[in-house]
Amino acid sequence: MNDNHDIDTAPPLITGRCTLVGAGPGDPELLTVKAVKAIQAATVLLVDDLVNDQILAYARADARIVYVGKRGGCKSTPQAFIERLMITAVREGETVVRLKGGDPFIFGRGGEEVQHLREAGIECAVVNGITAGLAAATALGVPLTHRDHAQGVVFVTGHAKTGAGAGEDPTDWRALAATAYNARLTLVIYMGVAGAGHIERELLQGLPGDTPVAVIQHASLPQQRHIATTLDRLHRGIAEAGLASPAVIVVGDVLRGLAAAALPLDAKQFGT
Repeated sequence: MNDNHDIDTAPPLITGRCTLVGAGPGDPELLTVKAVKAIQAATVLLVDDLVNDQILAYARADARIVYVGKRGGCKSTPQAFIERLMITAVREGETVVRLKGGDPFIFGRGGEEVQHLREAGIECAVVNGITAGLAAATALGVPLTHRDHAQGVVFVTGHAKTGAGAGEDPTDWRALAATAYNARLTLVIYMGVAGAGHIERELLQGLPGDTPVAVIQHASLPQQRHIATTLDRLHRGIAEAGLASPAVIVVGDVLRGLAAAALPLDAKQFGT
């Protein structure tokens, strides 16, 4: 047996570790204790664009912070490059935290990153964060489910995967609208502002025009803004208010409770 050959072909020893950490919707006080501990232990942090800078105050003074911003409609760090950075740093013995806005496993590409790490022989821990869709509804004082109004909730992206054909939308909004109507579901749409006109037209094929809708920008942050309107005015309302990403669109009867909240809303708009 050739011992030298066995040594030469042995896989590299993994001495570092990696954790995907959800930074939540923006408010630093919404971090979990486990997230704070992971950030404090990191020697390298790969930070998404939407992560509040105040959260980085928990990082150790000698930690290397690398900004790998990813935001719809803007120039972004390629996903493959981020994954190479993670793998390289772990192999160099670093304690890596991939710090992501919201929750890593809800439209955060966390599943893709875990898969690539495992293919490289690296196991990865995940720390959940409060997802923006939940925080947005809570910021308005309404639930996403309610025994009288919604028996479930659907989280869906309004942003097609990069590389889809021109005009192609992988989401069957008409079928989703029909299901939401028949099963009494709340729809929570991420990254849907840019395509709000198309989403409105398609959802109206299965939902009434007076279905309550809210659009919440910068949920949980001091600069939070929102509108409350109806489905047939969704695109117009966004344009008139000048809302932009990052924002979440909530569709469903749970929003009828907004009329009872201390918010500048027109109760008649929701038929109450």
